[in-house]
Amino acid sequence: MLAIINAQLETISNGLIKDGKILIENGLIKDLGSNINIPKSAKIIDAENNIVTPGLIEAHSHVGISEAGIGPSGQDTNEITNPITPWCQALDGINMKDKAFENFRKAGITSVNVLPGSSNIFGGKTTALKCKNTIVDKAIIKENTGMKAALGENPKMLYGKNDKSPASRMGNAAIMRETLTKANNYLKKINKSNKNQDSPDYNQEMESLLPLLKGEVPLRIHCHRADDIATAIRISEEFNINYTLEHITQGHQIIDFLKNKNTSFAIGPTMRYGSKVENKERNFHTPLLADKNNLQFCLTTDHPVVAGHYLAMTAGLAVNWGMKRKTALKSITLNAAIHIGVENNIGSLEKGKDADLVIWSGDPLEFTTYADLTIIDGEIVYQRGENYEIN
Repeated sequence: MLAIINAQLETISNGLIKDGKILIENGLIKDLGSNINIPKSAKIIDAENNIVTPGLIEAHSHVGISEAGIGPSGQDTNEITNPITPWCQALDGINMKDKAFENFRKAGITSVNVLPGSSNIFGGKTTALKCKNTIVDKAIIKENTGMKAALGENPKMLYGKNDKSPASRMGNAAIMRETLTKANNYLKKINKSNKNQDSPDYNQEMESLLPLLKGEVPLRIHCHRADDIATAIRISEEFNINYTLEHITQGHQIIDFLKNKNTSFAIGPTMRYGSKVENKERNFHTPLLADKNNLQFCLTTDHPVVAGHYLAMTAGLAVNWGMKRKTALKSITLNAAIHIGVENNIGSLEKGKDADLVIWSGDPLEFTTYADLTIIDGEIVYQRGENYEIN
């Protein structure tokens, strides 16, 4: 049993608890508050009046499958042999020894959603993980958090230059529709087979899309430009599937259209200059308008496009641009957990949730602040120096 005392608890879901205490047992938050009882048997960390938050969450990342500092041998984000690869899953390409995971722990990031890349129309299944120093199987929060899809420049540029389809935005949309139509027909045949009719021959591609069509997971669609965003929504609504929009860096241009959509947005990256035509206008206009219009959104670095350990700095810059501090902090904790679909486990300091938390040297959204101590599932996974003794 572990207890943290003398802390300013930024619970995210229930405000700030001054002079707070938090009790951890079996990897979970057993209790928290300003007047809770701490058993004599508990090991105690004195936070010395510093801020404690839930662990930060990077909701759109390629950590572990686009490895830091080792070149092409560590690039496993895209199976570029076919624009339709829903049978792939990020889980099988993740190297937990990627140096970036260590950097994440040092930056107070305790959980990530890892997605395949954006070269294919359907890229494969996405996976939520804890940033543990272990094998990937022991780090899983939720094995299938969605099906990655992509519109815009990446698919059409990759396949078009090789005289393959898709070679245009029309081709992107047409292939997405064709694939979803085939999957729907496959599902209908399965349903009929349950009524004593012949079942269809097994099809790996179609089977991989069944959780999407059954509403069990969302389609997570890469889209930067305003027209690609509109296409992503159009097709999702045509097929009546749940979806999230990933990046939407031109979302500010069509905010009146977006505010009527009941979905979640992972916005970013925002800290780097535009690397291609479709994201040349990326900045903080979209998250600011998302905040103003009460959209459900989180901020993302799209690691390694922007190094993921700058996630807190991204939220801090959003505050400098005018975002409310409360919203910015929520955008990299609870809102990110909601976006992934794991908010019952992580994202806020609440009884019964996973004991993933960070003690900070100052305000986590200030550039000079460090994560002094990072805890995942009740275990200390990083400590900066010897600031805190465990008694």
